[in-house]
Amino acid sequence: MTSLPFIPQKISFEIHKTKRSRINEIDFNNLPFGRFFSDHMFEMDYQNGQWKRGVVKAYGKLELSPATAALHYGQAIFEGIKANRNQNTGEILVFRPYDNARRFNLSAHRMDMPEIDEEIFVEAIKELIKLDHQWVPTTENSSLYIRPVMFSTDDCVGVRTSENYKFLIMTSPVGPYYSKPIKVVVADKYVRAADGGTGEAKAAGNYGGAMYPTSLAKKRGYDQVLWTDSREHRYLEEIGTMNVFFVIGDEVVTPSLDGTILRGITRDSIIHLLSEKGVTVTERRISIDDLIDAQQKGILFDAFGAGTAATITPIEEIAYKDTLLTIPLGENRKHSIWVKSELEAIKRGIKPDVHNWLVKI
Repeated sequence: MTSLPFIPQKISFEIHKTKRSRINEIDFNNLPFGRFFSDHMFEMDYQNGQWKRGVVKAYGKLELSPATAALHYGQAIFEGIKANRNQNTGEILVFRPYDNARRFNLSAHRMDMPEIDEEIFVEAIKELIKLDHQWVPTTENSSLYIRPVMFSTDDCVGVRTSENYKFLIMTSPVGPYYSKPIKVVVADKYVRAADGGTGEAKAAGNYGGAMYPTSLAKKRGYDQVLWTDSREHRYLEEIGTMNVFFVIGDEVVTPSLDGTILRGITRDSIIHLLSEKGVTVTERRISIDDLIDAQQKGILFDAFGAGTAATITPIEEIAYKDTLLTIPLGENRKHSIWVKSELEAIKRGIKPDVHNWLVKI
């Protein structure tokens, strides 16, 4: 189910403004991630083989049948995007939404769901932010998080591809996902994704299956799981909330895209920026043994996660069975410190957007 419907030359949506804003109920100096939602949301339904006209409406509850197919069979995908305010002009800048639209459609294809025209995807985001522009935070390290989601809505419990879908976009003012460096435990039993599976898709089920192992990790004092391959539990793949990078000697290494890990937008941005600076960045298979060997040689200088929600987060401990790798904070982490600063400066309009990554509102 990949064909796109006919798209009119001018994209327009129904717009129904909320009667009462909730913005005064929010403390913008205290923004826990994903807890508060802006006044409006976008909704569009797929019926009879085509997408209907989208609607911008007041954020609110959905009415669904107990037989809604997504609840039973997991046809559900989502994306994560951020918008920031230009500190100099006040413009709102959305970071790489077209890339998110393309990845959303890759997920839709893998889950046998209908694709969405990229322009509709981005225009819906723009219309939402125009209405809720006051919800874009101005405090340091805060952003407007944008969450598109699509799920199957057939009122049927038969195991088959759904014929009806709902596409939603909501926005949420957020602070940092992680406020300090994290500790991770390397998976040696449970699996996030396998060859030929849905690991590359941003599918809801990938995260659902990771909840229990992550809870076990947290009971041991760790923040997240660093997932490994499903065959040997040897090769590192990604962390539950982000892609992962390691600095070994003069080389920045990140696991290669082989169909089991997410094609991260932040990951791609980091590779571009570091490579342009002249840093050697390698996408390849990397094993836990490689990390242990690098630590023993004294050349494991940095480890960090990268994602839209998490931005760039230092990893200070990696636990694997009876081995604990501790990576000190400090000047050895020069690459991740620089690229985080550079990326944030681009996102907020401080540095020029030479890659055309930003959509201005």
